[in-house]
Amino acid sequence: MLFPIVFLLVVVSMTLLVTRIAAVALTLTGLSQEASRFQARSALAGVGYTTSEAELVVNHPVRRRIIMILMLIGNIGVPTVVATLVVSMLTATQSESWWKPLFVLVAGLIALLFAARSHWLESRLNRLLARILQRWTDLEVRDYAALFQLQNGYAVSEMLVEPGDWIDGKSLDTAALSKEGVLVLGIQRHNGDYVGAPRALDHVHAGDVLILYGAGSRIRELDNRKAATGDDAHRQAVAELVRMPAANS
Repeated sequence: MLFPIVFLLVVVSMTLLVTRIAAVALTLTGLSQEASRFQARSALAGVGYTTSEAELVVNHPVRRRIIMILMLIGNIGVPTVVATLVVSMLTATQSESWWKPLFVLVAGLIALLFAARSHWLESRLNRLLARILQRWTDLEVRDYAALFQLQNGYAVSEMLVEPGDWIDGKSLDTAALSKEGVLVLGIQRHNGDYVGAPRALDHVHAGDVLILYGAGSRIRELDNRKAATGDDAHRQAVAELVRMPAANS
């Protein structure tokens, strides 16, 4: 009676693990953690995604291969989960003690949800997966990104500049991101040109992709920073960075 429920939980667990492995693999190619999770889940679920970030995947041979494998697994796994869930529900409703398999299903799904949202488990699993992928695949060509991401919350990330963003139209000198603890390592222009080690007078425009190094939380805040409140957010970020040594002493 419980076999369909247990099988369903095993399939869901394997699906979450495959998604996590793919997200780590995408991260090792230089894609940001947030974008890696989104692209991995989208590909596995078989849903279309038309964001500009998709171009960063399809135009990169390693990332494209990872997404293709996810799509193949998703075409097999998603129907299996749905079919198993239907069988489980039918089995439960036909049983006198219908609440037992239902309880096992709900408890198992809650446990999996807790595991999937656990930052403690995520950090340790990511370290393990990164080591495995670097050892047994050719993704070690970008292992510097994994090294940065696994130390004190710092990361190398890609950030798409959108119209209305605070940094849109600014020069790097005016934006002064280094005062916030964020370094601009490169700029991928929307026309395909790449600016490595950009200079202070280089301008940032909507459609550009910035390669940034800094604290992951600061880069995420910068990605959501809009022009209307951007100056205040910048001053606050600078002040927070100035206070950090005093706080750590």
